[in-house]
Amino acid sequence: MKKSMIRAAKGEIPADLVLKNGNVVNVFSEEIVTCDVAVVDGWIVGLGSYQGEREIDCTGKYIAPGLIDAHVHIESSMVSPLEFTKYIVRKGTTGIVADPHEIVNVSGKRGMDYILDASEHVPADVYVMVPSSVPATNIDTNGAGKFLAEDMAEYKSHPRVLGLGEMMRFVDVLGEDPETMDKLDAFSDMVMDGHAPGISSKEIQAYRMAGIQDDHECSTGEEALEKLRAGFHILVREGSGAKNLESILSGLLKKGASLDNCMFCTDDKHLEDIEKEGHINFCVRKAIALGVPEVKAYKMASWNAARFYGIPHAGAVGAGYRADLLIVDDLREAVPSMVIKNGTVVDDAWLSSFAYELKDRSLLHTVCIRSLSEEDLFLTKKEKNHVLELVPNELLTLHRVEEVPGQHGEFTPAQDYGKLVVMERHGKNGKVSVCPVKGYGIRSGAIATTISHDSHNIIAAGDNDRDILCAVRELGRIQGGYVIASEGKVIDELPLALSGLMSVNSAEEVREKTGEMVQKARDMGVSEGVDPFITLSFMALTVIPELRLTESGMFDVTAMQFIEE
Repeated sequence: MKKSMIRAAKGEIPADLVLKNGNVVNVFSEEIVTCDVAVVDGWIVGLGSYQGEREIDCTGKYIAPGLIDAHVHIESSMVSPLEFTKYIVRKGTTGIVADPHEIVNVSGKRGMDYILDASEHVPADVYVMVPSSVPATNIDTNGAGKFLAEDMAEYKSHPRVLGLGEMMRFVDVLGEDPETMDKLDAFSDMVMDGHAPGISSKEIQAYRMAGIQDDHECSTGEEALEKLRAGFHILVREGSGAKNLESILSGLLKKGASLDNCMFCTDDKHLEDIEKEGHINFCVRKAIALGVPEVKAYKMASWNAARFYGIPHAGAVGAGYRADLLIVDDLREAVPSMVIKNGTVVDDAWLSSFAYELKDRSLLHTVCIRSLSEEDLFLTKKEKNHVLELVPNELLTLHRVEEVPGQHGEFTPAQDYGKLVVMERHGKNGKVSVCPVKGYGIRSGAIATTISHDSHNIIAAGDNDRDILCAVRELGRIQGGYVIASEGKVIDELPLALSGLMSVNSAEEVREKTGEMVQKARDMGVSEGVDPFITLSFMALTVIPELRLTESGMFDVTAMQFIEE
């Protein structure tokens, strides 16, 4: 620490920057205090009455700590860490806790190394959790194979690694699987994230006893409260595919439960939605509208996350904390009129000073698929078929057994029934599987993507084989991304060549193209309450109930077994 900082704190010398006469959101006392905020070398040195080399009048405005996304997969933004942080810092998010299990599932240690390297010099702080569940299960085929405790060990000492990423394999935790136990033992001295939708009673107790400390998969206030009572921290999720904030907070407020161990996360949120709604500031705004006290909402979005993860010098407006701040005109709206990161005002000139060049070009060549034909997409119509039904605004699905449309013994998409297809794309076995999907809604076309959590094989949904084949083949040509096909032709696409997950282009370009493609999907009938791409991308994830489709067939998550056709 420089002596000049102490002198500036005492008011003996001017600070570099002083925010004058602002209403400071104090997360320690949970009150609003009107005062100056003095900054030297990117650090807050004092609150009170100060003079500075540069002064910004904040009369009538509010000064809040920079916001933190407590759990996010950068890859789901479909842009690089640099482009993602450039985008969210404008919304007031100055720090994130990232779990790169998407790219690690595809590219293994090469993917992990890329995320750490590419997030080193970016406009927001990027802390990283080491992915725990690669593969997410032993049920489907990823590109990387297993990412074991011995593979993870080298990352523990990295200064921005905070612990073990979401332990999705909660069944293996409860079953004391040796490889899973090795990972828990290896990270027992660090934060270990959870992922356990729907568990209750003694399962919750056992999951907590294993060392898991948080969960972001709660969908109701009752579920969140049960886990809070068991000692879990709750990451209240509001993303593009899963929107759980209202249900959780309404339930907790009704019960009068403490929110001290609650924080916000997005998990997965599209750039288009961030542009329209905001990022973590949207969570703050929505929480306040539901009745969470204003300062409490900002505390959840900053200090609670920093305290839980042990992020140093972050999450508060106070001496000794980094000058990561947002200035807002209306505390309830949480729209920053100015963002300050490390004492620097965030503007176009500052953001343009950051750059990154991809070092590992092999990450641009990860889609390896065999030739696909209509025979691969044939599905027998039975008296009753197993059907995967989507739930609006949820990642959960319903397992239906019912009559489906078709003729001559073949399932034919019609009414509310489409065809869902998963194809292995890592060059390992070339398997393909098909099932009826209900509630997706697409008509006269197909949508396909290489983003398919968590093994990221190709997944496609459509109402006819011709367009499904067209979309899948185009993914092979462009090495991954989003494709929409209709009448046997590609009508739009977004190349995501970086491990088939991320674009090499700017966030603005990706956002604009994604918005265009979402609208085209809506025009083709994709249902409201279903994100055409994000919802589709979770339909192969065999850790979220009830029913999923993998390249090997339909999987009953509740029974933890494949369905015999």
